Amino acid sequence: MDWLVGYMASPCGEPEELVPAQVPGAVQLDWARAKGWPDYRYDLNFLDYRWMEDCCWMYRCRTKLQEVLPGERLELLCGGIDYEFDIMVDRALLLHQEGMFRPIRLDLTQYAGRDCTVEVVIYPVPKDRSGQPGTREEARQSVKPAAAYGWDWHPRLIPLGIYEDLRIVKRPAGHLTTAGVRYTLTGELDRADIVCSSSVCGPGEPEWTVEDPDGTVIYTGRGKKVTLSILNPQLWWCNGCGKPALYRWRAVLPNGDMKCGRVGFRTVRLCMNEGAWEEPSDFPKTRSVPPVTLVLNNRPVFAKGSNFVNPDVFPGEVTRQTYEPLIARAREAHMNMLRCWGGAYINKDSFFELCDEQGIMVWQDFPLACNDYYDSRHYLKILKSEAEAIIGRVKDHPSLVLWCGGNELFNNWSGMDDQKLALRLLNKLCLEMDPKRPFIMTSPLMGMGHGGYLFRYHNGDEVFAAMQKAHCSAYTEFGIPSISGREYLKKYIPEEKLEPFADNASLRAHHAFGAWFPGDTTWSCIDLIEDYFGKQTELAKLADKSQWLQGEGLKAVFEEARRQQPYCSMALSWCLNEPWPTAANNSLINYPAEPKPSYEAVKQALRPILASARIQKFVYAGGEMFEAQIWVLNDSKEEAASGTVEICLEIGGMRRNILRWDYPPVEAGKNLLGPTVHHILPECDDGELILHLAAGEMSSSYRLLYKGKRTKGRSVKVLNA
Repeated sequence: MDWLVGYMASPCGEPEELVPAQVPGAVQLDWARAKGWPDYRYDLNFLDYRWMEDCCWMYRCRTKLQEVLPGERLELLCGGIDYEFDIMVDRALLLHQEGMFRPIRLDLTQYAGRDCTVEVVIYPVPKDRSGQPGTREEARQSVKPAAAYGWDWHPRLIPLGIYEDLRIVKRPAGHLTTAGVRYTLTGELDRADIVCSSSVCGPGEPEWTVEDPDGTVIYTGRGKKVTLSILNPQLWWCNGCGKPALYRWRAVLPNGDMKCGRVGFRTVRLCMNEGAWEEPSDFPKTRSVPPVTLVLNNRPVFAKGSNFVNPDVFPGEVTRQTYEPLIARAREAHMNMLRCWGGAYINKDSFFELCDEQGIMVWQDFPLACNDYYDSRHYLKILKSEAEAIIGRVKDHPSLVLWCGGNELFNNWSGMDDQKLALRLLNKLCLEMDPKRPFIMTSPLMGMGHGGYLFRYHNGDEVFAAMQKAHCSAYTEFGIPSISGREYLKKYIPEEKLEPFADNASLRAHHAFGAWFPGDTTWSCIDLIEDYFGKQTELAKLADKSQWLQGEGLKAVFEEARRQQPYCSMALSWCLNEPWPTAANNSLINYPAEPKPSYEAVKQALRPILASARIQKFVYAGGEMFEAQIWVLNDSKEEAASGTVEICLEIGGMRRNILRWDYPPVEAGKNLLGPTVHHILPECDDGELILHLAAGEMSSSYRLLYKGKRTKGRSVKVLNA
C-alpha cells in the first residue's frame, strides 16, 4: 500500500499538501523526509518538530481491494496506531479509537473488488490541560508513554502515526480467529498438563502439532480443543540458571489456514525476602516489607540486570534488528532481568521473543510513570481497554515474570497510593487475565530502593559508603552518569559546541547540563570530575575520567547488592540503553547500541562467581590505611570449588603483594566473607591505585584514585548542593 500523509487544523479538515509516508513509521519523520530536513538527532534539530504535536494528520492510500468468493472476507489489520485516530474508507467512518496498544481488525468485505480510498486521521497529542504545560504532567490522563513529553534522557518529541504494520488480507471461508496453548505444571515440575484451544470462523477443525525444543514432534491431534500431558518437560530457565527451553506448536485447518507459536514451561512467584518477616522487631509494629524475591521453577533467583527504555524515540522505527544487539549485550553481561520502565512504550513482539530465546526475564511496567493518574471516568475507560490489550498480547511469553502498575507512583512527585482506581483496576485485570504471574502496584514499594544516580551524593557520601549503609529488599533503580566519548559526540553535536565542554543549548538538549535539576551539571557532573581530577581541558580526557567513575561506581553498587543477598533479592541499574544520542547519561549503552566502558565493568561485576572487594572510598593518599573486605560471591546454581585469592595493590606501576586467602567451597546461591585487608599506603607520585584480586576466572580489579601525599583538612565539595 502506497501511503501519503499531510497535516491539517482539525480532524474534519483537508491537508493542503500530502507527502509520501512510510508505514510503519511516524508522521514527523515522513514530513521531515519529504522536506529534506536534517537528522533530528543532530544538535538542536529536534526543536523544529515541536509544532507537529498540536496538528491533526491524515494518512491516505488509494488501493484496489481484492475480489472475494462467497464466505471469504477482507480484513484490515494493524498492530497499533499512535494515539487517537479515525479510520475511514471512502469517507465512511469505520472506527474511532483512543489508545495505541489495541490492535485493529476491521471487516472490509463490503468493499471487495472496488477502488477505495483508505484514510487514517491522527488527532493531536493528548494533553491534560490541568497539568503544567510542556511537562510530563500533560500525559497523566492518557495511556501514552510519558517519556516523550520530555525527560532527563529523552527530548520533548512526541511520536504520532501508524507505528505497526497495516495491511489488508483476504480470509478464507474457514479460518482461525484465535489459537493458543495453556498449561499447568505439577508442584514437582515433573508433568505439564496442556490445553490447546482455538476458535474457528467457518467450517473445519485444526490439526495440532507440538514439537520439543529439539524439533521432535511429540504430539499431533485434531480438534478445536485438545489436551495432552508431557512428563518431565524441559523447563524454561533464565540466563545463568539453565537453558530457556521453548516448545513449538501449530494449529492448521484443512484449507491450510494456520497459527503457530512457542511455549516455555516454568513457574514464577514472589516470596518474602529472607529475614524480612523478622522486621520490624519492636512494638508498635507496622507491616513487614512486601515480597520481592523471585522464585523461578521453585528456585530463588537473584535478579540482576538493568532498566530498559524505548530504544528509539519513534516506535515505528523499531524492528527486531533494533532489539537484537541490546538483548545480546544484556545476556553477555550475565544479566537475567530487564525492567521495562513505565514511562516508555510497550515493546514490540520481537522484544519478548528475543527475551524468550535468550533467557532474559522481563519485568513489565504498565505505561504510568511519575504522575498522578487521577481517577477520571474517561481515563479509566481507556486504561482498561489498553491494559487488556497489553496483557493479552504479551502474557504467553515465558520471559515475562512480573507485572507492575508503573514507575514511582507512591512517591511525592506522583502522589498516588494503593487506593487509586487506576492501580486497583490494573491489579484486577492481571488477576483475571493472568493470575499465575505476580503483580506489584509500583516500584519502589516499601523496602525497595530507587537511586541514587550520582557517584557522590548530595550529602557528600560516595556511592561506596552510601550502599554499605543501605538496607533494601531490592535495588530496582540506581545509576552513575558518564559523558559519552568524543568520537561518538562528534556525530551528533557540532565540534565548536563540544570544546570547551561547557553549558550550552546543544549540550543541555542532549542532557549534559540541567538534566535532572535546572542549573545543575547533571548528567555531565563536570564539577565532581574537576574536584577529583582537576580541570580537564580536553574532552577526550574529561570523558575518560567520567567513564572511570561510572564503571567503578556501578561495579560497587552491583557487588554490594549481591553481598546483601539474601535479604536483597534484586539489583537493576538505571539504565541499559537510551532512545537517542545523549551527551551524558546513566546508560550502559549509547544509542543505538554502542557499549560504554562501564558496560564491561558491569559485565565483570555480574559474573556468576567472582572474587569481590568491599571498597570504602574512591580517593586514597600516601600514609593512609587502605582497608577492604574480601568476599567470594556466588549466585550461580553450582557450588564454587575451593580456591585461592591473591590480593595485591598496584601503585605507580609497582605491585605489592598483600595477602593470600585460601577459601573453602562456597554453596550455590551463597556468599562467603573472607579476610579484611589492611595496608598503609606509601607516599609517592599521584596516580592510580589498583586493587587486584587474582583468582583465575574469578579475578577482579578496582581502579581508584591515588594522591601520593595526604592533604590535611582536604574538604569535600558537595555536588550540586
